[in-house]
Amino acid sequence: MSDMTGTKASYLDGFVAARGRAYLRFDLHAHGASSGDFRDATVGRWRQNVVSVLDRLTTGPQILIGSSLGGWLMLLAALDRPDRVAALIGIAAAPDATEDLMWNGFSPEIQAQITRDGVAEIPSAYGDKPYVFTRKLIEDGRRHLVMRAPLAITCPVRLIHGMQDPDVPWRTSLALAEKLAGGDVEVTLVKDGDHRLSRDRDLALLGRTVESLS
Repeated sequence: MSDMTGTKASYLDGFVAARGRAYLRFDLHAHGASSGDFRDATVGRWRQNVVSVLDRLTTGPQILIGSSLGGWLMLLAALDRPDRVAALIGIAAAPDATEDLMWNGFSPEIQAQITRDGVAEIPSAYGDKPYVFTRKLIEDGRRHLVMRAPLAITCPVRLIHGMQDPDVPWRTSLALAEKLAGGDVEVTLVKDGDHRLSRDRDLALLGRTVESLS
């Protein structure tokens, strides 16, 4: 449900501008200002969105920042364009979310509905519109899983996770840190932090993390 006008993305815009640095934020297919029907969205399509933005709209090595599902996409982009990635920052990163957090977390009834009808709608805690889960999203997600084997990512990686996150368990970041091939990996746990990590002190932590990698 997040888009490029969200609190963290907007904070980063001002943070880097104040330091005279370039910054690019964008909405994935069927998110925010981007066109498209969410029922046609897949992890593979979003992966290509990120790579296309890297290829067409940026030059030189970039620090990629991904929140939740975006944390999965930044890993996929780093695998696709290792020479274009200077560092990664994950905020409640959710690699393999369509399988481990969505499909495996659905009730048998929801799984049966998706299998039978190709789609199910589930109320969201973050907005008035429900989440839409399609069979296409789940099946395509299985072609982009990254947590089943070591990850050949060697750039610096910083993972920030709230320990009160109800959506993505904070241990996911620890598991991800173990999978990464590089040694310059740090995990920061915020004991009272939620999934969004959008409070002023959470944003300040994000800013310090960006600064440390710049």
